[in-house]
Amino acid sequence: MQKITLSLLTLLLVSGICAAQQKTTPDTAQPPVYGWKQSLVTGLTLTQVSFTDWAQGGDNALAYTFSAAGKSEDDEQTTNWANTYKFAFGQTRLGTQGLRKTDDIIDISSVFTYKLNTYVNPYVSANLKTQFAKGYMYDGDGNSTEVSKFFDPAYLMQTAGVGYQPVKEVKTRLGVGLREIVTQDFNQYASDPATHDTVKTRVDGGLESATDVNWPLDTNLLLTSDLELFSPFKTMDQIVVRGGITLTAKVNKYITTIVGAQFINERRITPRTQIKEGISLGLSYTIF
Repeated sequence: MQKITLSLLTLLLVSGICAAQQKTTPDTAQPPVYGWKQSLVTGLTLTQVSFTDWAQGGDNALAYTFSAAGKSEDDEQTTNWANTYKFAFGQTRLGTQGLRKTDDIIDISSVFTYKLNTYVNPYVSANLKTQFAKGYMYDGDGNSTEVSKFFDPAYLMQTAGVGYQPVKEVKTRLGVGLREIVTQDFNQYASDPATHDTVKTRVDGGLESATDVNWPLDTNLLLTSDLELFSPFKTMDQIVVRGGITLTAKVNKYITTIVGAQFINERRITPRTQIKEGISLGLSYTIF
């Protein structure tokens, strides 16, 4: 798992370096356009397989995933307020097992930046991460154990610091902030296993670093990646790592292929690195 995590981190770093090295030419023909800009892209993937008297064997299957990613940004001469949101939900049914969740994301961020110069600028930010529906763990016999639900857990982050943007494809920021973990019934996400104390809410102050790469490889090929690091002041050696990388290939106006991976390393929850990978081909539509 450590080798896989290192490979993913290396790929994120290489993406940032490549984008930073990409030569840009100054645009002197057009003055900057200020004001609000909106974008919203939705996607739907659907897979269905059914067998009737099929001699070679097999099992009926049904899977779907719906996703939406948007951004609302107010760019002014001295300030920038960027709001991003990601939503996803997916389920699959194999044979008689019933529906099982395969994707569930609520991720909302807001970053307000005051422009001092071209590269380094102060900012304040807030972020919320949670899920829509109940989550279960399954054993080898198909028995399920509920381990999470809506806003249980919920991760909230508030940070203030400085941001750095060498080129338009790469944004990185470093700041001091508060990380809150809110739970209701599943207190293991907020509790400290070392002390065996059960708490519903955990608040940690620490250092946060966040890097985002949005790199168009071609007119129909986009590489995006993000890497978030949080180091609590009380346990500076236990860095919480969250990140992901996605390669999106647009076949035509409505069909898109997406290859992606997400990873989380938080030793207080589990000593192993959590990894989720996915490949999908489905409908995609840009609303605005």
